[in-house]
Amino acid sequence: MWRRSHAATCLLMCAFGGVLAGLAGCGADPAKQALLPAVARAGASSPIGGRSVLAQGRAASSSDPFRFFVSTSFWNGSLAANAAVDPNSAQLVGQLDAEVAAEERAGNGPWINTSSYSVPIYTVPASQPLIKVRLLYHRPEPALEAAWEAVPLPPSAQPAQGSDGELVVWQPSTERMWEFWRLVHGTKGWYASWGGAIQDVSSDPGVYRPKAWPGAKTWWGASASSLSIAGGLITLEDLEQGTINHALAIAVPEVRAGEFAYPAQRSDGTSANPFSLPEGARLRLNPAVNLAQLHLPRLTLMIAQAARRYGIFVRDKGANVQFFAQDPIPTGTDPFTGAGGYFEAKSPSELLASFPWSDLEVLQLKLNKTKARS
Repeated sequence: MWRRSHAATCLLMCAFGGVLAGLAGCGADPAKQALLPAVARAGASSPIGGRSVLAQGRAASSSDPFRFFVSTSFWNGSLAANAAVDPNSAQLVGQLDAEVAAEERAGNGPWINTSSYSVPIYTVPASQPLIKVRLLYHRPEPALEAAWEAVPLPPSAQPAQGSDGELVVWQPSTERMWEFWRLVHGTKGWYASWGGAIQDVSSDPGVYRPKAWPGAKTWWGASASSLSIAGGLITLEDLEQGTINHALAIAVPEVRAGEFAYPAQRSDGTSANPFSLPEGARLRLNPAVNLAQLHLPRLTLMIAQAARRYGIFVRDKGANVQFFAQDPIPTGTDPFTGAGGYFEAKSPSELLASFPWSDLEVLQLKLNKTKARS
């Protein structure tokens, strides 16, 4: 729903001496089963791990949802209760809390992106025909072009709505993933403005680095931080099973200029505010917060539990504060809206109004200076 300004997009396309540095959008418990949308109760296919959790007859709460990337990845590792907090955490969270309050007053956030400016994931079989995706890019990037020579992209695939046009292709049989930014199906085939590819996904941490693919660079990826856009998504399988067992990704309007925090590899930040969050920053909900006393909506509670156990990574800059939920377009359904949907007939802003933003903490930042691409 929320996009970046045209000026911000142009700035990102000029960063790093012309490199597209910033690429993201400017047997179940009966009580729990009753909360699932009709599509999930019917056993709808999960487009993530290549399997249908409910269709296989497993109880919705009997096992954890599928997770991309290695179990020790920053996306998947649980946080220690005594994880080091950054000395400036209070000021950083205060700045974020002020932004949230301003958006609540204006009625434009915070938000959970689903059917636009989020990520549809197409899980494809080994037999999926291969096609070439051409790179629309004014500087040579031979390794990325080679990675896109043979992509198992379904001809009917649709990128997310909005100018970012993001999409992920996941092939479990080969352990390979491709992600695209501004993907377009034109008269002469498929084109994308940027993105990446990852091999051996189950052994990868979920951030672009030289080991991601032969010849891969740290400036690959559809996000502005080089964190994979498949990481941090609230997936349909998470929602089916009622638990999020990984860290979350978030976008914020003010991203710090000139530096980024590990595990990010780059940034599109432009804010001179020293208490703006850098991309890659990891926040977590204070473990001392008693969530049961907050009486949160079901999805809000899931987000809060994940934020407390795994944390939240600043992945991108956005027009408002926004989480990312998996775009359901490959399923042909909308499991989020309506009285039986995961949003429980509420807007994302209404769901997040009770999220304890002020109880977040910023964990120790490992900062790096942004560098122009040579």
